[in-house]
Amino acid sequence: MAAVAAETRIGATLFAKNSDRNERECQPFVQAPAAFHAPGSMVHCTHIDVPQVAETYAVMGHSPWWVFGFEHGVNEHAVAIGNETVFSREPLDEQPGLIGMDLVRLGLERGRTAREALEVMATLIEVHGQGGAAFGPDKPGYHNGFLIADPDEAWILQTSNRRWAARHVRRDGISNHISLATDWEIGSRDLESFARTQGLWTGSGRVDVAAAYRNPAVPGRISEGRLRRTRELLDAATGRIDVAVLQSILRDHLDGGPVRLPGATVEDESFYTLCMHSEPIGTTTASLVAPLPAERRNPWPVWISFAAPCTGVFLPVYLDGLIPTELARGGTEPDAGSAWWTFKALQDAAAADFPRYTPWLREAWKSFESRVETERISVESEAARARDDGSHAVVTKLLTDFMARTWHDAVAQARELASQIS
Repeated sequence: MAAVAAETRIGATLFAKNSDRNERECQPFVQAPAAFHAPGSMVHCTHIDVPQVAETYAVMGHSPWWVFGFEHGVNEHAVAIGNETVFSREPLDEQPGLIGMDLVRLGLERGRTAREALEVMATLIEVHGQGGAAFGPDKPGYHNGFLIADPDEAWILQTSNRRWAARHVRRDGISNHISLATDWEIGSRDLESFARTQGLWTGSGRVDVAAAYRNPAVPGRISEGRLRRTRELLDAATGRIDVAVLQSILRDHLDGGPVRLPGATVEDESFYTLCMHSEPIGTTTASLVAPLPAERRNPWPVWISFAAPCTGVFLPVYLDGLIPTELARGGTEPDAGSAWWTFKALQDAAAADFPRYTPWLREAWKSFESRVETERISVESEAARARDDGSHAVVTKLLTDFMARTWHDAVAQARELASQIS
């Protein structure tokens, strides 16, 4: 979901996303610096190589352990992008191509604004197509929808193979279905002609993208209720949308608030809450909330969470510092040195009785969050003064050390809390 600056309490665009994947698919948080590249260079994505560009920007994001790209992330220009699976009437290309997570990272590495990132991604989709395993290293691929935001605007981009459509949004979200109708503003050159020649759209007017391309065989209960709930919560928070509001939305379990309540089955719409514990369909494995400030002279934080946010904690990270190694660590097996696996173990412990343990965990994290927030404000002020003095190395060290302390303590507390439940 995203809300542009005029829609938020803090006067900055806000972006938020839950990454819903297989419950045991480790999703580290990784960082890549800005770089210049030699002419003719190639970049190896998850399945294919594509030509590299002359310059790439600094980025960071949650990345399933086996892929090149990101489920969601940000870049140094305060562009944020996330992707969602969507289901089209068109079969996916059989040959390998780019997957949605590759496109998120490539858009961030190459786009200084949301519109520029959109154009980068749209061109890559048209040239290279979408294809190859994406649900997992040995599982099928899918078409993609994206939400792209920067300090000035936000866009929804939705695709079907090499075709795409996009429109601006002010306060909205996306879920796992094509939601653009006749309100799209820009699209691929063959978006309309393909729909007509293939019999996907027989109307006389402007093509309704969802009516033409959305696969009617995929049950709407999986995604429609979640999108409706997202919009309801955003609308209810009009005028006061801030980081804390978006964190609470990402933790939402309908009537349970942040608590997953028992009873729903896969046939019920209420089974697919915003904070997802909905196997075999998927589980929330990582979350991100990013303010996208127009003025970035001072350090600006991005809040991230590992595993399900209802049992975990959102903590700040910074592109101007070096991310702690435990955030970027993790693979197929439980790893004591991985922040993701540590918070997954805490979630698993709480799963024994979510109604009992989730409120206890939320209360247990409060004093920790308060301490981190107090220190965050102090460290950011000190880093801002160092930047004004031209001491960029000091800025990097302050933020790097703060992240290292914060995440070391968070991982230790997560282990202690899990042991108390067990």
